[in-house]
Amino acid sequence: MKPFIHPDFLLDTPQARELYHGFAEPCPIIDYHCHLSPAEIAGNRPFANITQAWLGGDHYKWRAMRTVGVPESHITGKASDHDKFLAWAATVPKLLRNPLYHWTHLELARVFGIDDVLLSPETAEAVWQRANAVLAGPGMGARDILAKLGVQCVCTTDDPDDTLDEHRTQNARGDGLRMLPTWRPGRHLALRDVSLPFEAMLEHLRTRHDVFHAAGCRLSDYSVESFAEPASEAEARAIYDDVRAGKEPGSAAREAFAAWLLLFLGRLDAASGWVRQLHIGALRNPNAAMFARLGPDTGFDAIADFPYAEPLARHLSALAAEGALPRTILYNLNPKDTTMLTVLCGSFQDGTPGGRVNLGPAWWFLDQMDGMEENLKAVSALGCLSQFPGMLTDSRSVLSVPRHEYFRRILCRMLGRDLRDGLLPDDLPAVGAMVRAISYGNARALFP
Repeated sequence: MKPFIHPDFLLDTPQARELYHGFAEPCPIIDYHCHLSPAEIAGNRPFANITQAWLGGDHYKWRAMRTVGVPESHITGKASDHDKFLAWAATVPKLLRNPLYHWTHLELARVFGIDDVLLSPETAEAVWQRANAVLAGPGMGARDILAKLGVQCVCTTDDPDDTLDEHRTQNARGDGLRMLPTWRPGRHLALRDVSLPFEAMLEHLRTRHDVFHAAGCRLSDYSVESFAEPASEAEARAIYDDVRAGKEPGSAAREAFAAWLLLFLGRLDAASGWVRQLHIGALRNPNAAMFARLGPDTGFDAIADFPYAEPLARHLSALAAEGALPRTILYNLNPKDTTMLTVLCGSFQDGTPGGRVNLGPAWWFLDQMDGMEENLKAVSALGCLSQFPGMLTDSRSVLSVPRHEYFRRILCRMLGRDLRDGLLPDDLPAVGAMVRAISYGNARALFP
């Protein structure tokens, strides 16, 4: 049987193959949004087995395993690593046409050199032994794997109070892998930390913002579940003080406070020349029983369905009117919002190289072939594809880096078909230059 993962996987035209192998494949990887552990990277964490490297923290896989009937004991529970791997191996054959099927076999091929079998109950034991033998060999710690996969820069997701010691340690090595922090003050937006008085909290955020900048941070990240009319500063102070006093201000007041603080933080980002990321549209923890049992980020989140074009536009407009709109990347989780956001980006362009506001890559539930293609089509038709900031993993596993390859192959597949059909000029170097920019150059420009 022909290997499933082969050099021309997904590349269905000669033009696609030329674009990928000649322009996309040689590019280093900048993973500018992920949830990897800085300590594991700086410490080059070794993995005792493939389950630890592959299944721990991967809520994409956990969600699929629950869907096909795997008990929680074999997902997040007390089953052995070996038994959890066998449960995943039994899940994979049931995932045809799910992106996890492609990702699984890309990861086995690129990290472990296993491209001669498909993962299934019949092959599980052999794959377990082969993968663990690779992990037991030299050069297979967390940092080593990133280097093996061609990662040049990885941006973690960090709380304002994180020390950033691991980032400094890694960057001092000068080994070719930069690890940069990303500012994510979610607990402040959600009023989960009111330990300081209001003015002291704001000053603390200013100070920590400067510390992040000195450590190489050039990106912020905010998860926005809804947009509200912002409170005034006096109202924001009153809401904050109420929470400090043990009062419950209600959801409307909390949303108004978050909207005010998001403006405050946007001004800090703009003053520092950072690129701000807004992740919009997640419905967090809808399953109350499982949230109580397992906590957040365990595979139970969903897609929210709320209108936000006008309040988001007002938010962007308020900062633009002050000259304080940072370069911004917008991510939507609901597919109905892709076109709307792409057009809205165009309303705030101001001649900034690379674009003042851009649509980001297909995120989370949209991070699959159809979602990526629709995302790229919207940017192509209504924006400027050549400015697209490229791919990211949004992952908690170092083994997820081949998602960049997956995106690049889909990009080249799409452009290759356009070249074949005469929808693009027969100028491979020009189209290839755009592929190279989307694969690497545009993301690289985020980090002066």
